[in-house]
Amino acid sequence: MKKILVILFILFSFHGPICSQSNEILHFSFGEDVSITVDWPAHFLPRKQTQLILYALPNGNTTEQTMGRKTKDGDDWHFSIQHIAAQTSFVRNKLHNENIIVVYLENNYKSWPAYKTKHQNYHELMNALVDTIPQLLHLKKYYYHLNGHSGGGSLLLAYLQFKKEIPQKIRRISFLDSDYNYDSTYTNKLFSWLKKSTHHFLTVFAYNDSVVVFNGKPLVSAHGGTWYRSKWMMKELSEHFIFSAIAADSVMQYAANKGRIHFFLIDNPEGKIFHTMQVERNGFIHSVLIGTKFENIGYTYWGKKAYEQYIHPSF
Repeated sequence: MKKILVILFILFSFHGPICSQSNEILHFSFGEDVSITVDWPAHFLPRKQTQLILYALPNGNTTEQTMGRKTKDGDDWHFSIQHIAAQTSFVRNKLHNENIIVVYLENNYKSWPAYKTKHQNYHELMNALVDTIPQLLHLKKYYYHLNGHSGGGSLLLAYLQFKKEIPQKIRRISFLDSDYNYDSTYTNKLFSWLKKSTHHFLTVFAYNDSVVVFNGKPLVSAHGGTWYRSKWMMKELSEHFIFSAIAADSVMQYAANKGRIHFFLIDNPEGKIFHTMQVERNGFIHSVLIGTKFENIGYTYWGKKAYEQYIHPSF
């Protein structure tokens, strides 16, 4: 494989209004059209295990917008709809037994589906991207958490697409309303991966986008939305696992494999757009803490924002 990695390294401080510590933000570039931003914890301890969260950006968003900040009049609304930086701070203040590193993955087209269209060898590029990040960061004790919102799921599935099996270094896979590209070719890989270790977690968030009409047209095709794709994934996994249903207000939760598989499906009788709200309303927090002793402690998925105090005023 050609050497496709070009690294530009810049380091500066990132200060929060509540926490006394500051995180370090590392910037890299991958090839000519991918930007990598690393949120490195202030008190990184090499002796601890590191959860390396690769967060693939949603369509149309920059890294700064995805990280989020306190907004004022005239600011772009994208800065206040995800708040992954603040949600990361919330998680770090719970999980003291491991380092939490979040890697934001952005491309020049603001769309991972568009990136795939631009690069016929996208599967090679995605493999190189994911595999190289721990080397760049000199990590030894780590595991991957593949995570992403919206079109970011395209990167996750592109990475898994041509692998015979999902690597054991991947412990968590979370689709935050992002599994648009799921199909049956992934089922056996997910099944085998989920059965191999009690450390493996699959979490899927979706809402009924099939009933949404936007500007007089359906928001998604009959089979193209995450509602359809998530149900498809769960139906195929139900051939291997027994799911139980738990109703919680408008959110239906389906769990299997001793709680290591979770689907959160939001009914939508009024046909509203809940695409980003699934992230904003503690979705990222839940994707990290589900299955730990901190699950639902101090927060609730689809509840009130639990991370307000950690939202940064600026970068």
